[in-house]
Amino acid sequence: MDYDIVISGGGIAGLTAAAAFGSAGFSVLCVDPAPPVTDREAAGADLRTTAFLQPARDFLDQCGLWARLEGHAMPLQVMRIIDAGGERPEPRVTRDFDAEDISERPFGWNLPNWLLRREISAHLHEMPGVDFRPGTGTTTLFTREAAARVGLSDGSHATVRLVIAADGRNSPMRRAAGIGVKTTRFGQKALAFAVTHPIPHGNVSTEIHRTGGPFTLVPLPDLDGAPSSAVVWMEEGPKAEALFKLDTPALEAAMSERSCHILGPLKLASQRTLWPIIAQHAERLSGERLALVAEAAHVVPPIGAQGLNMSLNDLRALNELAIRAPDRLGDRQMLETYHRQRIVDIRARVAGITLLNRTSMLSAPPLRDARAKALDALYGIAPVRRTLMQLGLGTKT
Repeated sequence: MDYDIVISGGGIAGLTAAAAFGSAGFSVLCVDPAPPVTDREAAGADLRTTAFLQPARDFLDQCGLWARLEGHAMPLQVMRIIDAGGERPEPRVTRDFDAEDISERPFGWNLPNWLLRREISAHLHEMPGVDFRPGTGTTTLFTREAAARVGLSDGSHATVRLVIAADGRNSPMRRAAGIGVKTTRFGQKALAFAVTHPIPHGNVSTEIHRTGGPFTLVPLPDLDGAPSSAVVWMEEGPKAEALFKLDTPALEAAMSERSCHILGPLKLASQRTLWPIIAQHAERLSGERLALVAEAAHVVPPIGAQGLNMSLNDLRALNELAIRAPDRLGDRQMLETYHRQRIVDIRARVAGITLLNRTSMLSAPPLRDARAKALDALYGIAPVRRTLMQLGLGTKT
């Protein structure tokens, strides 16, 4: 074997997989056709942020990554949901889900995606068992019971025991294995950017629901002495595209109104980016000598910090199976077990977040009123509130 594992994809999930399996003693090749953009101001920088929930933070610690990331992370103590679905864009129901109700630790820790790529890729270059080749992609997959042979875009091949597909929602490795997907399209897009504001966020992550999708403010460290947050603003596609094209003063006025001015007037503090919103899950999570993880396995709208945390749950399950029986790495029994362990949770979370997203898109006043009443009712029942928080964290199944 040239390596134990080839990881196709150098996004945050792929980079984390390389660190996890490398730290467990496996030899790893990680490839991605595009070098990671690791500068906030560079073209193509991913200005979205990731909130690592408690189980994900513990897994990063196990991989040796958390010590490198902790100093950049902003703790999230409270998740606030606001319904602003009345006649005017102002809060009419506000409910706080406080981590103190279920834990001594915050819900999670927020980091910018471009910074995660910078720090994790730098860590990989320090790991002797990991070969990270940005600028090289996977092109072909040939498998047999005993091994897989992966063709690379530089003309070389790698023979390995396990291929991990972390190569996105249009995964070339998934297609090569003939694994289908079920996709739901919402006709939405999301704007992502950073803002500053006069009112401190107080480590509160806020989702504001009106129409078109949630408007989410996630705490960031202060920027040039001013409180700062990351924004993900989901809207119907044509409206999102129109907002994206606005000049800065007009966009700032629109975002301040959509945020109900809860943090005061918002000022754009970064580039703006636009992302399509879908829900998707693979029909299977494994093939011969192949495991699907992250967006190759599942895609969800950015609600409740579920996306990358689901991905790290994939990696943790796969990593535990590999460590438990390293001689069975990539064999049929290991990959069947991985599929069984993850598929039910993935399908349930994709379905649940799809429903939440459709609810957040409601435009008819009676349905928006029903949404506000449902939020109020769910929050008012303490055991239900605690269970919802535990389910969101992934500490209860």
